[in-house]
Amino acid sequence: MTIRVLLADDQTLVRAAFAMLVESARDMAVVGQAGTGREAVELTRGERPDLVVMDIRMPDLDGIEATRLIAADETLSGVKVLVLTTYDTDENIVEALRAGASGFLVKDTRPAELLDAIRTVAAGEALLSPGPTARLIERFLRSPSTPATGGPECLSDRERGVLALVARGLNNAEIADVLDLSPLTAKTHVSRIMGKLGARDRAQLVMVAYESGLVTPGTMGS
Repeated sequence: MTIRVLLADDQTLVRAAFAMLVESARDMAVVGQAGTGREAVELTRGERPDLVVMDIRMPDLDGIEATRLIAADETLSGVKVLVLTTYDTDENIVEALRAGASGFLVKDTRPAELLDAIRTVAAGEALLSPGPTARLIERFLRSPSTPATGGPECLSDRERGVLALVARGLNNAEIADVLDLSPLTAKTHVSRIMGKLGARDRAQLVMVAYESGLVTPGTMGS
């Protein structure tokens, strides 16, 4: 199955480089390129890609607002957003996650890692670049709480354990291995947790886990 990717970045050369990289993967195809946030939203509505690679800093409409508009559009519920950050300069990555992004990656990541990130997010997993995660979550803990409808107190002990592993970046197969469960059971636990917490996706589960104190930045796995 081909992953349909839309690229949004205000730098033409960066978009061209990303396009060449994505097109080099047999399981991916570029279906559109946007130079502004507003163009990204319009192209997403027209092309219905599986995933948007979204830069934060763009003219007309920044990546955060573009992500928020995409996430709020019920007709685009199947579209995932992977946000790119320059780490040292971007101060809004937590807001991007809160707006509906399913993950973020630093811009200087290696090409193979970007392709793997696209596959991960397109498959429904959250992806949080290990380096910036602790610093960004610490900032999040000092900001207003997420709009989740519940907290870990509504979960069973097993579900809290699963949530902690999700927050540390483990996928369903890895959670199953740690807890000696079948992958299907682990997936079922994650789905139930999302329902109980009113979370959009695994990225928001990560934020809820940190905000509640269930997991602290210092315990984040690499």
